[in-house]
This record gives sequence, C-alpha cells and structure tokens, in this order.
Amino acid sequence: MSGRLEGRIALITGASSGFGAHFARLLVNEGARVVIGARRTDRIAALAAELGASVHAVAMDVTDEASIIAAYDAAEERFGTVDSVIANAGIAVAGRSVDLPLADIASVVNTNFVGLYLTAREGARRMIAAGFKAHGRGRVVLIGSITAEMTGQGDSAYAATKAGVAHLGRQFAREWVRQGINVNTIQPGYIQTEVAGDWFQTEGGKAQIAAFHRKRMCPIEALDEPLLLFTSDASAHITGSTLTVDDGQVL
Repeated sequence: MSGRLEGRIALITGASSGFGAHFARLLVNEGARVVIGARRTDRIAALAAELGASVHAVAMDVTDEASIIAAYDAAEERFGTVDSVIANAGIAVAGRSVDLPLADIASVVNTNFVGLYLTAREGARRMIAAGFKAHGRGRVVLIGSITAEMTGQGDSAYAATKAGVAHLGRQFAREWVRQGINVNTIQPGYIQTEVAGDWFQTEGGKAQIAAFHRKRMCPIEALDEPLLLFTSDASAHITGSTLTVDDGQVL
C-alpha cells in the first residue's frame, strides 16, 4: 500500500460487515486512523482488535441522531476532527411494493436516506466549525447503488432511497462547496455481501448473473480505487460526482 491516506481521520458507518468492514481494512492499510460505527458492537469490536490501535469502534445507530453525535464526539476524543466520512450504513427489505409493510418501508428510508443524511450533516458541521474552508481537505463519500438507475421488482423502497442518495450528494456538494468539503457518491453494482444474502446462490440469482453482460459478479475490490480517490487529496477538484462501479451490469 502507498500510505496515501496518512494523517487522515475517517469515520465509516455500517462497518460491522460487507462494504464497511472492507473499507475499514483498506483505509487503515493506506495510513488513515479510522472510527468504525455500527449497531452490532461485537463485530466492530472484533474488527478493531484485528486492525489495531489505528481503529476505534463506537456503537452507532444512524437512525438515532443522538447516537451519531455521540459517535463523532468519541471520534474527536480519540483521534481529532473527522475529515473523511464514509456514509455506508444501509439495509434492504425484499418485497413487492403492494405487499411491503409500512414498518419495513420506514426502516429502509430511515436507515438508507435519513441516517445517511444525518451522518453526512454532522460530519460537515464539525468540519465547518474546525475551519476546513482554509485547507479544503474535507471529504464525504456516500454509498449508493446501481438500483438508483434501474427499475425492477422487489426493491422499490431500497432503489428509491438510493436514487435519493445520488441527488443528495449533489445537493450537499453544492451547499458545502465553499466550506472546504467535497461530497461524492459511489454507486456499486451487485456484489456478494451480507445484504445480498444467499440470493446469488439460488437459481434466480444465477440467472441474474448469467444475464449480466460479462456474466459475473462485481468484486468488492473494484470499489477500492474509487474510495481512495474520493477520500484522498487526489480528489481536491472533484465534488458533486456520482461514480457507478458495476462492471457494466446496468448497461
């Protein structure tokens, strides 16, 4: 690794598995000090123990603003002001729109959109208060999904929240453009994670993979370079961008 994030302080939500855990390992390997937040505290504690003193685990529920504030407080106490926010926490509840219970719709919206909004906003508030306007090193990365660009069956609430995330990234970028904070969105394709469950091992999932132009899943490592770009000094002149990383699945 090149150590291109040396000196940076990152906060990652949804870090107990999948993208979040992968991102934590990546950023630590590139020299960042990383705060990992999630509701499943046993998992993030184990991840912090694995990665060492550069990682601090905090209990964090993105649907609870007080929990978000407390996580940032803990981050500042341990490492200092967070300069790189990776708003990754998200959930999916499968079901046709005519059947999905209100509680499930609310849970998806509150986690994927409202929680992401509050996470990014709290990070920006603190960067602004810390004077990031002077050096322009603030970074916010929102994790969306290619479902924002698609229509389908069984994920209407999830896809709609991810479409909202893409536009929210542009809104935040415009609002904070003079405050030294760059905001960009990564839209991953279909990648095998805990959120996907065992779907891609079923006959339906296999048929979906066979229908992709390259007839394969997108590896999680495909997200590494985009994330490192958006969290590093190399993206000093990139804000308000939405980058799809899906191996051509959405074409």
